[in-house]
Amino acid sequence: MTSPSAAPYPKKLIEVDLPLDIINFEAAREKSIRHGHPSTLHLWWARRPLAACRAALFASLVDDPSAYLSDPGEIQEERQRLHDLIGRLVKWENSNDPNLLAAARSEIARSVARSRQETAPTEPAAVLDYLNRQAQPIYDPFCGGGSIPLEAQRLGLRAIGTDLNPVAVLITKALIELPPKFANRPPVNPAADPMGFTVGKGKQAQQVPWRGAAGLADDIRYYGRKMRELAWDKIGHLYPTAKLPDGGAATVIAWLWARTIPCANPACGIAMPLLKTFQVSKKAGNQHWIKPVVDQESKTVAFVVQNHGRDVPSGGNIDRNRATCVACGNTATLAYVREQSRAGKLGEVMTCIVAEGDRKRLFLSPTEEQIKIAFSEKANKKPNQKMPASAYLVSGRGYGITEWQELFTERQLVSLTTFGDLLAEVGDQVLSDGASLEYANALQTYLALAVSRVANRCSSFASWDVGRGLRGVFSRQAIPMVWDFAEANPLTSAAGSLAGHIDGVAEVIRSLPINSNPGETHQADAANTIHAKDGPIIVTDPPYYDNISYSELSDYFYVWLRDMLRGIYPDLFSGILVPIQEEMIAAPRFGRESRERFEQLLNQTLRLIRERCSPDFPSSIFYAYKQQEEEREGRTSTGWETMLTAVVDAGFQVVGTWPMRTELSNRPNSLAANSLASSVVLVCRPRPADAPPALQMQFREELRAEVPAVLEQLTRESHIAPVDLRQAAIGPGMAVYSRYGVVQTPAGEPVTVRQALAAINDVVSQYLAEQAGAMDDESRFCLDWLLAHPQGRGSYGIAEGLARPYNLSIEDGLEQRHNLLTAKEGLVTLRDLEEYDEERPWPGRRAAMTAWEGVHRMAWQLLPGESGRGVEGCLAAAQRAADRLDDLERLARILYDIYDRQGVSAKAVAFNSVVVSWNEITRRAAEQSSEQRLL
Repeated sequence: MTSPSAAPYPKKLIEVDLPLDIINFEAAREKSIRHGHPSTLHLWWARRPLAACRAALFASLVDDPSAYLSDPGEIQEERQRLHDLIGRLVKWENSNDPNLLAAARSEIARSVARSRQETAPTEPAAVLDYLNRQAQPIYDPFCGGGSIPLEAQRLGLRAIGTDLNPVAVLITKALIELPPKFANRPPVNPAADPMGFTVGKGKQAQQVPWRGAAGLADDIRYYGRKMRELAWDKIGHLYPTAKLPDGGAATVIAWLWARTIPCANPACGIAMPLLKTFQVSKKAGNQHWIKPVVDQESKTVAFVVQNHGRDVPSGGNIDRNRATCVACGNTATLAYVREQSRAGKLGEVMTCIVAEGDRKRLFLSPTEEQIKIAFSEKANKKPNQKMPASAYLVSGRGYGITEWQELFTERQLVSLTTFGDLLAEVGDQVLSDGASLEYANALQTYLALAVSRVANRCSSFASWDVGRGLRGVFSRQAIPMVWDFAEANPLTSAAGSLAGHIDGVAEVIRSLPINSNPGETHQADAANTIHAKDGPIIVTDPPYYDNISYSELSDYFYVWLRDMLRGIYPDLFSGILVPIQEEMIAAPRFGRESRERFEQLLNQTLRLIRERCSPDFPSSIFYAYKQQEEEREGRTSTGWETMLTAVVDAGFQVVGTWPMRTELSNRPNSLAANSLASSVVLVCRPRPADAPPALQMQFREELRAEVPAVLEQLTRESHIAPVDLRQAAIGPGMAVYSRYGVVQTPAGEPVTVRQALAAINDVVSQYLAEQAGAMDDESRFCLDWLLAHPQGRGSYGIAEGLARPYNLSIEDGLEQRHNLLTAKEGLVTLRDLEEYDEERPWPGRRAAMTAWEGVHRMAWQLLPGESGRGVEGCLAAAQRAADRLDDLERLARILYDIYDRQGVSAKAVAFNSVVVSWNEITRRAAEQSSEQRLL
């Protein structure tokens, strides 16, 4: 049998090479950017970073230079030019640079024109029009928070997004569908200057015409302020100022509360407050805590704010096992707490008032007046929808909380329903100011999203961080029970208030692409409906088994958005709650067959995508699953095996895998976890229907022939982190496997994806082993010894036999001359990583440092939690081993792989850090050597 002929299509850049270093760095840095970032329009879980989406989309449409050049030098030079363009394109600060976007769009247009044997236009407006007419649309059937469709639109492409979840559809609609309809229009509000708006400050300020979505953003702010003013007139009395000891007054930021249950001690019976901590502020110079004051006669507890002193409690009075009464000291089990809560005996007591001070927060004791006002009104309507019975991610259900309204205090319910009711009044005002009904509906959509954002902070499941302040309900992908909660003041001008969220929404809209092609968003079940014609390019991020329960979590927002927007989007908000029966997730509500159901729907979706996708472009799937074994429901499988099997069975050929990391490499916690890149982009092409079969032997031979060259490129050119190498190797390995209709064993049985992955891993292991071939003999011995003895310890006789072929002496050479091991009492032991600290003197009886010692000294400097000096501490080893630096980097990769497979995470992390920091280490070492030569 012969291998299939070369690909009949020009390869795209994403199939050949990507500048992973800069993409991953910018994707990670993006997590710290909030002002104007589209992720702040509204909360959605597990969004893909815009930088990663932008890079993947651009590289999916642009030809690799090998498609139109033949000279290897010219190909590499042209590829580097495209990499440089991507490097600029993925920076958040450049995301709306008109010149850079014009360059990116022109590059895409040239590739489109090349395939059509046409000449692409060069003028930006003409390029945008050309892409709208001639380029394939980008389609994301799991659009979620809208990252992929938005970045497609930013690159000038037609963007289509669908999702089963109406909250996701609304968010994506607000990002890609509504803004282009009103682009470059002035605001309708009477306070706006129709001639333009001011950019810059001071002497740099200038007036420019309304452009992009700036007019829409201005109207969001104006009518948002009107809504807040109307709200103040209606409910401002519920949010009084706090009286200060000097007789003055201060605006309240938040009221802090503790839930209560009756004490289990019959002789006490007090309403026992439950707190995880008695501290309310740990900020230096402004430390405070709350002291409980018991009134046995009234069976109540009040709280008095204290400055820090000797009596500060170290923790709270409730943990995972028990609660302790602050009055009598009696302990109660958590089962008792749940029992009392389910019986309707869960109450609350105000513990502190947080107010605005002069450059710092004020912490004040509660007053009777403040407590009375908090309970003075009840909402006339509430979101009384039931939580799904299987909402296991909402821990409050274990305490008898079964309706969404129960996650809010009465004052919060009054406020949120008031904000929602005012939307209609604001819409009428927009119409009276001369806007169309479509525009008024759009403004109400954005204001409703701002109110929904308020609900994340305005809840009795929001908490108080003693270092930072108010924390929203969704600090993680669940709604955990909160014992001491924070009630925000939504009518202040602070970041978490209605005004703050309106400004946040407006800033996102103002920061959207200025000129783009229209986008469209639909609600659809991806397993049954594809809302895209013309052979779209598929780029998507599907759900991962039961990682996130999107429907159950998004109901939290849906119950508010439905009430506010059902009249504008009747089809989108027709249901009482978010659809859950069709959701593609392995949730417990689907019973014991939940995983099989998920896999069946995934297969069904991929087959539908394969039928509809463009045959001329690769499809890309963002996937977040580390290649490791897991045991569930009595069977062993891997997430990768499931996804790859579905992809291959659907008729795709895998042509690449690119790890996309969203954690900065200098974060000790993420390093300690030794975690996979947040996503891996799986690049696929439709496999020809007449793809031939292959034998297992042929498959293995082609793996050994093709994969090592790709691994060399990944390690030497793309400089991929060791933690991601095996994930990236799946691409070229599966490209061999999936190019055939079937791969068969000599007995005629099909070779499974699991067996293919094992074969790919064997090739990676062989490649890494071969990297040691050119190293010094001492390092090769240590490596052989570690592979034979995972603990680094074994008998002297065996060690001597292993050293003999290298012409090495255990005691005189490896122990005394190089200090790489110890030999005593018949045992030989490799020195542990921690022994390579700076306190241990450098051996002086040799000409050059071994690679083994050099890489261990570097790894020690980068150990999380150790006293190493990071990259700075690695420079001495880099200089001592200057003539063999490549050996150190190769050895770090090998040692990472060994320790990762052994499950020794801390050491694996240390050697991964060496490779991740390698460019910086070598750059600094070169600078230091240059300075020394000048001296």
